Amino acid sequence: MAFGVNFHTGEKIKTIGGRELMTEILENLSQGTQSSGQQRMIEDEHETVASYLKKRKGDKIKIYNEGGYDEEEQKKLLKLYEQSLSKVVEGDILEGEVIEIDREKGEVVIDIGFKSPGIVPLNEFRNPEALKIGDKVEVSIEKVEDKEGQIVVSHKRAHFLRVWKRVNEAFAKDEILKGTIIKRIKGGFVVDIDGLLAFLPGSQVDIKPIRDYDAWVGREIECKVVKINQAAENVVVSRKALVEKELEERKRKFFETVKVGDRVRGTVKAIVDFGVFVDMDGIDGLIHITDLSWGRVNHPSEVVQLDQELEMVVTRVDEVTLPTGEKVKRVSLGLKQLQPHPWENIDQKYKVGQKVTGKVVAITDYGAFIEIEKGIEGLIHISEMSWTQHIKHPSQFVTMGQIVDAVILHLDKEGKKLSLSMKRLEPDPWEKIEEKYPIGSKHKGIVRNITNFGVFVELAPGIDGLIHISDLSWTKKIRHPGEIVKKDQEIEVVILGIDKEQRRITLGHKQIFPNPWDKFAETYKVGTETQGKIVRIIEKGVIVELPDGVDAFVPISHLLPGQIQIKNIHSVFKEGDVLPLKVIEFDKERQKIILSVSEYFKDKSERLAKEFLSKHPVPTDEAQLKAPITSVGVEAEGEERIFIEPNYGKENAPGQSKAQGGQ
Repeated sequence: MAFGVNFHTGEKIKTIGGRELMTEILENLSQGTQSSGQQRMIEDEHETVASYLKKRKGDKIKIYNEGGYDEEEQKKLLKLYEQSLSKVVEGDILEGEVIEIDREKGEVVIDIGFKSPGIVPLNEFRNPEALKIGDKVEVSIEKVEDKEGQIVVSHKRAHFLRVWKRVNEAFAKDEILKGTIIKRIKGGFVVDIDGLLAFLPGSQVDIKPIRDYDAWVGREIECKVVKINQAAENVVVSRKALVEKELEERKRKFFETVKVGDRVRGTVKAIVDFGVFVDMDGIDGLIHITDLSWGRVNHPSEVVQLDQELEMVVTRVDEVTLPTGEKVKRVSLGLKQLQPHPWENIDQKYKVGQKVTGKVVAITDYGAFIEIEKGIEGLIHISEMSWTQHIKHPSQFVTMGQIVDAVILHLDKEGKKLSLSMKRLEPDPWEKIEEKYPIGSKHKGIVRNITNFGVFVELAPGIDGLIHISDLSWTKKIRHPGEIVKKDQEIEVVILGIDKEQRRITLGHKQIFPNPWDKFAETYKVGTETQGKIVRIIEKGVIVELPDGVDAFVPISHLLPGQIQIKNIHSVFKEGDVLPLKVIEFDKERQKIILSVSEYFKDKSERLAKEFLSKHPVPTDEAQLKAPITSVGVEAEGEERIFIEPNYGKENAPGQSKAQGGQ
């Protein structure tokens, strides 16, 4: 605040206009003259300069000395005036008085007792509308004098420094501050603490995860200063630190009083595969997935949602030791325990033989689990799914989530096991199987599957029978059933046998036709001469087809006249060759005929034998070893055989001279 001097008494008086008024006073002192303008008479004869200026506050007034002063008096007066001014230093915070408000320019003039008043932008005040002349405000001295000789002050900076001091004191004394979250930024929030902007990291807002950050904007909070950067004038605060302290006290009281069986309330804070984490006013609890429902739960999200409020039962309270060595208490919760166990009265609701409806909730290799109500599941074994279908896996018959009907087969209340059946909803087609398919009756069926040992034929949906490979033909030596039948082919069969307990039917195809082996016994008795066409060459001999279409066998040792031996049948014979033969063995029961070329030529002329050998010359051993291999095969018996050019090594055979030249 600036002061003037009563020129008659030397009394200090309050001035207006600061530097301008002083200039006017000095000018008048130097002139020592009266004003040429009109003068007003003072009504009060005791009026002083100070009292007059006070009444005319705000007006521009010049003070004249009617008597005039000499130079020495002027110097004394000037010294007294300068001593009356405030001493200011940059960085000081002073209290001043608002003496003028120019809202058009947005400026506020503040008298701080200096040679000139300070000018502060109106927008530095937190509530500019309420500001009025005469208000006391604080300002900070930024510069004692700028290039225009004007003092530079700031109300905003003064306020900041006051708050900054208070924040530092709070940091040093670990005190609590109040602030308002004004906006969200990267990594957290900006908090307004009485005009000072502090940073609140997102991790320091609360002890539980925050999902909706925007919901915190505008909230007034209590916080503690955790870090101050004096050089940058930055402040970091934490709300979590306060919450943690309160939480520790709540935890202590909670674990002192809580016991198994208590009912508690909480909010779902996180959902994981194995369960649900619940926040009970800062205290975490876990509901394991098995404690969410008496029924099967594939994932906790099927039962609860985030932020859902729950009532739960305390199932366990224990203490665990963390890897760090710290001991902590934890609480396990249950949701399903609010309801009675569904198996308690199951025998009153369900009886053996009762039809029930349920949903497929699980499929395994051995069956499907059906939920008939929450907490009650039954197993339909794969063998109880169908009377007629051959099911390799339950997924061929039912699907997840499918609603199915079933019959209760067995109920074990103590073991909590329930056996169900789908197939028993229908009559068992095997009950009267013998009436429908008597032994010896002929039927038509469809080839559904072909194996190495036989053919499965479907007689009716779900009723299959097996034709063994030996029952496919009377006359053919079959290596694989696929030589005779094809899949989905219709075939005639005879019922050979029925095993009702094992649900098996034995079928025959060759029995459709009369057994020709009675006739063959006469036609191909031992010693009978005949001929046969080679249909297959094997390691131990050849299979030939006789005139009646029956297959017979010629051993390798009986393929040539005399004692001539063959090491590779393919080098002498080929499929389609016709051989003169004599029956040397006949077995009606085993349906086997064995023949011999050598026995045939025993009582024949040498000429006939030579003619046969000329048609089927035998290559030398050396020639066979050098013969090129055309292919390699494996017999059904597992023996490997090597194929060479049929005529290689024989006289006049193609490539023979070339081979000899190679020797």
